[in-house]
Amino acid sequence: MGSNLAINEKIEKYINNHSLELNPIQKEIITYNQSLGDIKRMQISVSQCHLLHFIIKTSNIKKILEIGTFTGLSALSMSLALPEDGKLLALDKNEKTTEVAKNFFKKAKQQNKIETIVNPALESLNNLKLQNKIFDLVFIDADKENYKNYYDKSLDLVDENGLIIIDNVLWHGEVVDEKIQDNLTINIREFNTYVNKDKKTENLIIPVGDGLTICRKL
Repeated sequence: MGSNLAINEKIEKYINNHSLELNPIQKEIITYNQSLGDIKRMQISVSQCHLLHFIIKTSNIKKILEIGTFTGLSALSMSLALPEDGKLLALDKNEKTTEVAKNFFKKAKQQNKIETIVNPALESLNNLKLQNKIFDLVFIDADKENYKNYYDKSLDLVDENGLIIIDNVLWHGEVVDEKIQDNLTINIREFNTYVNKDKKTENLIIPVGDGLTICRKL
């Protein structure tokens, strides 16, 4: 059986140099995040930007819900792939970073596609269910303690064949190191098992960035 290639920094740079060209504002967000110190880890990777782009372009996706926006790289990456009549709703509880993201959306001329809600995500998800909102794709990249709750509530917000994509499921590789037993790592392990056993979806973990789980609702 063939083995997977270990992606080091040099190979990742080569891949990025031979893949889609990022939008100038995507590059600007990445540069801005570099100035934030360790918190920059909250942004998705360039390879994840490209993968989300292709999924949206090839799946006729028009309505996206994002749970966890940070400074806007993932939302902007997805919005740029949407058709002109596409819409993205971005949920985040941090007013400061959401304002930063909104400024980037405006610079990229995507403000008409993207709506933001600053509020605890679980409350927003409950409200969306009450409003009978349905999305083609839900992207989850927020506090890991609530991943299971976000996933379960997202199932009510997508139809059959709708997609739920979750970031950080490989957790820097620590999910396979049994010596690491902190609460966040345990939470990610348990979440991955929960999703894999869930009969309401089929799922695939892709080792891109910090690991993406892609679920299709059955």
